[in-house]
Amino acid sequence: MKLQRKNRLRALSLGVVAVSGALALTACGSDDTSGGPGGEKSKDSSAAAAPSASSDIDCSDAKGELLASGSSAQQNAIDAWVKSYTAACKDVRINYSPDGSGAGVTAFLQGRTAFAGSDSALKPDEIKKSADVCKSSQAIDLPMVGGPIAIGYNVPGVDNLVLDAKTLAHIFDGKISAWDDKEIKALNPDAKLPSTKIQAFHRSDESGTTDNFTKYLKAVAPGDWKYEGGKAWQAKGGQSAQGSSGLAQQVKQTPGAISYFELSYAADGIKTVDIKTKAAEPVKATTENASKAIAAAKVAGKGKDLALELDYNPSAAGAYPITLVTYEIACEKGNKAETLPATKSFLNYVASEDGQGRLADAGYAPIPDAIITKVRETIASLS
Repeated sequence: MKLQRKNRLRALSLGVVAVSGALALTACGSDDTSGGPGGEKSKDSSAAAAPSASSDIDCSDAKGELLASGSSAQQNAIDAWVKSYTAACKDVRINYSPDGSGAGVTAFLQGRTAFAGSDSALKPDEIKKSADVCKSSQAIDLPMVGGPIAIGYNVPGVDNLVLDAKTLAHIFDGKISAWDDKEIKALNPDAKLPSTKIQAFHRSDESGTTDNFTKYLKAVAPGDWKYEGGKAWQAKGGQSAQGSSGLAQQVKQTPGAISYFELSYAADGIKTVDIKTKAAEPVKATTENASKAIAAAKVAGKGKDLALELDYNPSAAGAYPITLVTYEIACEKGNKAETLPATKSFLNYVASEDGQGRLADAGYAPIPDAIITKVRETIASLS
């Protein structure tokens, strides 16, 4: 009976994948509260062997509601994954709240969620604190989503715009106030730049996207970006909005606006900046170009922690420098018995070949093979 049930689930998952994937992409940014697991899991071979990178969705003993929260950067990816996964695993409900990376990590460390999404790896003090909820173990970072942080702008009459780290630092620090400033003109000699006032928007909530964007500014233009960085915006001035969707909406409706958000939010006609790097030609914000940069990342975490170290100042042609990797954060050991089966089942799917294959169409970059293979092995060992 168990084998027959598993085969039926696999057949169902293959039948719904194409339809649910299309639905997921049309529902990007929606608040999807369907799906999320819980339930006892018996000790079987799935806990010892690494899951294969197949399109099968193995529901195992997963059931109930799985609560998670965090990065709004990965919300569109989560939406797509949840629709496919819960179509196959009918006994599971996944409730992911895109409250921002900071809020997501806090909720996880307080034991209120089964896993968190964060665009920044855990800090040493957060790893230490995680022992309180991970029962003599610790939380680990599992890279699942990659992609470019696009610089979206709304400058009427300007269809192509090139900026570099120094100019971006000056714009977001309020040192450049108009679009026809000489610094911008020097990078765009053929553009008809208006005297429109620059309206720079940043995140009002703690965000891993902010952390990664400011890491780029600090790494490439340290003499022009004097702030320490982190999930909270530190520069003075400018305007703020909640979440990546809030920033994208402000850019879309505000002439003269500029902001930073994941490429998946640069829709409905929002133009994006090409970034000047050490390479000969400016680089466009595309998933392919982000993948070139992420492929050069190094694993900086210890043990089973797979936190990555990104190069924000690449010289390779076509490597987009403002990239982020979103992590799912879970306990290595000591996960709650009632949510462990669903957590492993869902994360197995997210890391699978099919799960990763959905990212490009949603504006994200899949995690490189060498890294995602380690992620699959680590998920299999969660207990």
